[in-house]
Amino acid sequence: MSGASLIVPIILSGGSGTRLWPLSRESTPKQLLRLVTGHTLLQDTALRVARLGIAAADVAPPLVVCSALHVELVSAQLRAVEVAPAAILLEPAGRNSAPAIAAAALHCVRTIAPSGVEPLLLVLPSDHVLLDVPAFASALEAALEPAKEGRLVTFGVVPDRAETGYGYLRRGAERGGWAGLDAFVEKPDRATAQSYVDSGRYLWNSGMFLFPAHALLRELAEHASALSAAAERALEQAEVENGFVRLGPAFLDCPSISIDYAVMEKTRRAALVPLAAGWSDVGSWAALHDVLPKDRDGNVAAGDVMIESSTNTYVAAHSRLVVAIGLHDVVIVETDDAVLVVAREHAERVKQVVEALRSRPPGSPRKV
Repeated sequence: MSGASLIVPIILSGGSGTRLWPLSRESTPKQLLRLVTGHTLLQDTALRVARLGIAAADVAPPLVVCSALHVELVSAQLRAVEVAPAAILLEPAGRNSAPAIAAAALHCVRTIAPSGVEPLLLVLPSDHVLLDVPAFASALEAALEPAKEGRLVTFGVVPDRAETGYGYLRRGAERGGWAGLDAFVEKPDRATAQSYVDSGRYLWNSGMFLFPAHALLRELAEHASALSAAAERALEQAEVENGFVRLGPAFLDCPSISIDYAVMEKTRRAALVPLAAGWSDVGSWAALHDVLPKDRDGNVAAGDVMIESSTNTYVAAHSRLVVAIGLHDVVIVETDDAVLVVAREHAERVKQVVEALRSRPPGSPRKV
C-alpha cells in the first residue's frame, strides 16, 4: 500500500445489550446508557476518538453506524458532547457487525479514497470501556505498520485473569509491535481459560479492528460475496440527507454474521496487536461490576441503595430504595417494571432469560 493514509473511526452502535437487562432495552440499548461515567458508553467512545492523538496518521471525524430506530437518541447524544460525525449510516435492521462494517467501508471508499487517501477503518463497538486512552493510542500506533501493508488488524486484550465470557486469540509469530494471528478460539471453560492465560499465547478477542478499506473489501468479496454484494446494493439504494445515510432495503439481504466469522477466521492477512488499556466489553452485570469503583468489601451501589454485611455485590436502584443484607457475589438491578436478582457467576445467563421472555406467549406465567 502506498500514498497517504487516514484513520477513520467506525463506531458501531447497533447492539442490543440484552445481558444488561432490565436496564438495557430495545429502545435504549446499553451503549445509550450512563453506566460507568457521567456520559453514555456511546458518548465515551465518541469522545475517546475525538481526542485521539496519533503522531503517524491523521484521525478523521467518526462514521457512526446505528439502527434507524435509535437515530434521534444517537444524534442527540453526540451533539451533547459536541462530536460531529462525518456521517451516520442507518441500518433498516440489525445484521451483526460484518454488514455494518462492509457498508461503512464502501461509504469511506466512495467519499474519501477518490482524494488519493487510503482510509484505515478503526472499528470500535460503542458499548466498550477503555480506561487507559494513551495505552490504546500506543496500540493503534503499532497497528499502523501491518495495516499499511494491507493486513487486517485485530486488537487482542492482554488477559489479567481466566475469563470464560470472552473469546480468545492465539498469538502467532512475533513481528515487532505486532504478531501473526494463528486462530480464533470460542469461549472456553474455566480450566481451559486458565491454561490459555498461563501459556501467555492467548489474548482476549476485543472486537476492535484496524482495516485498510480496500483490503477489507477484497476479503469480503472473496469470503462473503453475497454479503458484499448486498451491502453494495444497499449503499447504491441509500437516501442521503443532512449527514444521514439511510441504507436501502438490500441491506436486509445481508446474512446476520460477525466480521470474525465472515472474514477474520478465513483471511490469510490477519495481524494481532496486544492491548493493555483497561478494556471491558461490559458484556454482563458482572463485567460492569468489575470496572466500577467499589467499597472496601468489593460492593458497588448505584442509586438509592443500602448494602450491609455483603461482599462483591452490585446493587442498582432506579425507582425506589433497595436494601441488600448478607449477600455475596450477587447482582441486583431494579427498574420501574422489573427486578433482576442473579448470582455473579450466572450473569451471562441473563441473555437467555430475555430471549425466553420475548418468546413467552401473552398471558402466560412469567417463570422462565
